[in-house]
Amino acid sequence: MKDIQLPGNHHKTDVVIIGAGPCGLFTVFELGLLDVKAHLIDNLDKIGGQCSELYPDKNLYDIPSRPSVTGQELTEDLIKQAQPFKPSYHLNQLTSEIILNQDSIIVKTNAGTVIECKSIVIAAGSGCFVPRPLPGENTKDFEGKIIFYSVKDRQAFKDKNILIAGGGDSALDYVLGFKGIAKSINLLHRRKEFKAVQDSVNKMMTMVDNKEANFYVNTIKSLKDNNNGQVDVELADGTIIEKIDAIFPFFGLKIELGPIAEWGLNLENNLISVNTENFETSVPRIFAVGDICHYPGKLKLILSGFHEAALAAKKIFHYCSDKKYVFRYTTSSSELKKKLGVT
Repeated sequence: MKDIQLPGNHHKTDVVIIGAGPCGLFTVFELGLLDVKAHLIDNLDKIGGQCSELYPDKNLYDIPSRPSVTGQELTEDLIKQAQPFKPSYHLNQLTSEIILNQDSIIVKTNAGTVIECKSIVIAAGSGCFVPRPLPGENTKDFEGKIIFYSVKDRQAFKDKNILIAGGGDSALDYVLGFKGIAKSINLLHRRKEFKAVQDSVNKMMTMVDNKEANFYVNTIKSLKDNNNGQVDVELADGTIIEKIDAIFPFFGLKIELGPIAEWGLNLENNLISVNTENFETSVPRIFAVGDICHYPGKLKLILSGFHEAALAAKKIFHYCSDKKYVFRYTTSSSELKKKLGVT
């Protein structure tokens, strides 16, 4: 089947992969070798799952043929490997509903995306990664209005007063990224020490020294709506930061199983039970690979997920194609070499 863009935010493809981490990306490649098209959905705003979000600079030592590779390097390699098969990515979206029909599956997201497919692969790690909320007495009232956990266009906050909360790489990246855009930049962290690369810390402190940013060692007590589309931020020690247009909290991510728990799959300790022949779940046409799946002897390793994706792809092929499955080595098949752009 070719990928089809239907009216509105509707699509038609062979397979929907839930999760754009390493195992989801490698599943694209394995499916692509069989002429099976795929769309990927991920709750994060970037491709790569845990590798990109939690340890982009951390070295991995158990990826075959790579003595060491960072999480971000592995992600970039897998994106490049999947690219010949033209996957479509739907980021910053959570799979909210799955409708099983006799000849198709309808997948819906919380952003209004609707995808019709033949099969689903759940490669969602240990679940959905969602931001830890901003603590404070009444902060929940301002989420989506003043409080934002990600931003696609920094220019939308040009000449605004912004507050960034956190002490990791993401928080400092936002401080540095809003330089020259925001009217005022305020950084709030509960301690003087940071969990970020030293170069970013040095650049941020230079901004503070040059009065291009304000740094508060404190925590938020409450927010007060000043009726001008802004809030006054009261800190734990009574300090008030006035007229803040936007707050960006970066306190890390927490894992939630989310809607997966409601899809009628066999679950064991919040993991999805699969068979080891093809990693199909208790629901036909739905597969699970990577950390989210469970079976006797399971090892939570990226290389294990790659193996699971390869075997799942073979069974998925039968759901998506009327052709006879023929196994070919990529080293000997001229047809596969052509698909991969190898001469």
